[in-house]
Amino acid sequence: MPQDDQRQTTVEAGAGAAQDPASAGHGAEASVDPIAETLALLTAERDELKDRTLRTLAEMENLRRRTEREVADARAYAVTNFARDVLNVADNIRRALDSVPADAKATADGALKGLIDGIELTERDLAKTLERHGVKIVEPQGQKFDPNRHQAMFEVPNPDVPAGTVVQVVQSGYVIGDRVLRPALVGVAKGGPKAAANPADAA
Repeated sequence: MPQDDQRQTTVEAGAGAAQDPASAGHGAEASVDPIAETLALLTAERDELKDRTLRTLAEMENLRRRTEREVADARAYAVTNFARDVLNVADNIRRALDSVPADAKATADGALKGLIDGIELTERDLAKTLERHGVKIVEPQGQKFDPNRHQAMFEVPNPDVPAGTVVQVVQSGYVIGDRVLRPALVGVAKGGPKAAANPADAA
């Protein structure tokens, strides 16, 4: 009996030894290839870096465009406050000229004529100087009332012109670039025929 037990143990050990190579081979197939795993990690890292780079480039492009726009606005509107103050001078010059009666202006000679001509020349030079810096006068006489550029002070019954037409300019307006520096103070007609629709507005 002891020999039989020893023989059985030897057989079982041999069988186990015979099964070990197969088990070892199966485990090798189940394990992950380290090269493929490293390649997958590197690919994921590459994709992440590529995405981050593209995002950074897009942000830099947006920053460049925004900076260019801000620089252009600063250049165009840098004189806004100064120009707004100078408008008071332009108003006073216009009031001085308007205070001279038309007949006196027509018959003026000598020193009075020289004074009137000098004031008119000063007004023209001031307007040209403002225009060189992007400030332009708005004279809406006869135009359709635009609440973005005009400020209505009163209405004038006038059946001869379409309602909503500017029939009187109390104070000239000014724009700087595409912005309103000061709206024009105007009187608007009412009671006339309805103004024709503006094709641009309809569009």
